[in-house]
Amino acid sequence: MPGGVARLSLGPAGVRPVAHLRLADGDVPLLVVGDVIEWTALVGIALSAAPGEASIAVQAPEGGQHALSYAVAAKRYSEQQLKVSPRTVDLSPEDLARYERERAHQALVMATFSQPLPQTLRMQVPTPGRRSSSFGLRRVFNGQARSPHSGMDIAAGTGTPVLAPLPSRVIDIGDYFFNGNTVWLDHGGGLLSMVCHLSAIDVQPGDVLKTGERVGAVGATGRVTGPHLHWGVMLNRTMVDPALFLPA
Repeated sequence: MPGGVARLSLGPAGVRPVAHLRLADGDVPLLVVGDVIEWTALVGIALSAAPGEASIAVQAPEGGQHALSYAVAAKRYSEQQLKVSPRTVDLSPEDLARYERERAHQALVMATFSQPLPQTLRMQVPTPGRRSSSFGLRRVFNGQARSPHSGMDIAAGTGTPVLAPLPSRVIDIGDYFFNGNTVWLDHGGGLLSMVCHLSAIDVQPGDVLKTGERVGAVGATGRVTGPHLHWGVMLNRTMVDPALFLPA
């Protein structure tokens, strides 16, 4: 379903298969996990994905490739009404230009696909607290509809430690118009995390972290209604529901 992850069996093979999403602007590599007995391609499905058939391209070790199809089911997410500063909804020309620059920069960050691949997909919640807003909510800011919520919000007091959910390499930090103080973490194979609205950033690009090591602290920077952590998880350049990576 939109915002979910498809697990597609690639069968047995002596080496890890290579799989891609075929998009209009180029191929996007996919995370392939498993072993010689069975390999599995993990496909993040965009919130904007239309219901129906979709497919990936799988490259055979001996050459050539074939398409592997899967079905995307329909899902309707709930709606959330929020009141925020008017300047973060009706952007001035200066703020719009800043947002466009930031979006272009973060598109480069989102394209990261690195080795080694993650050894586990089971994540640790980055900070303790109540889940105040779930993934996929259709958000209405000051009466105006905007993009669906692309992460999980966790209510916590300013200064609460924010920890790495998996072994990570820090690939970007910054103060962004909507997200405030933000850290991007690379877990390998196109699996990324972003933690936003921080009051403090305690890492630098290039830092390598173990699960549970400190990244920063909860805050209320950017477009917020109060202190909380926004945690986003990206797979093959697509934001997916972080709850899928947490222990049941």
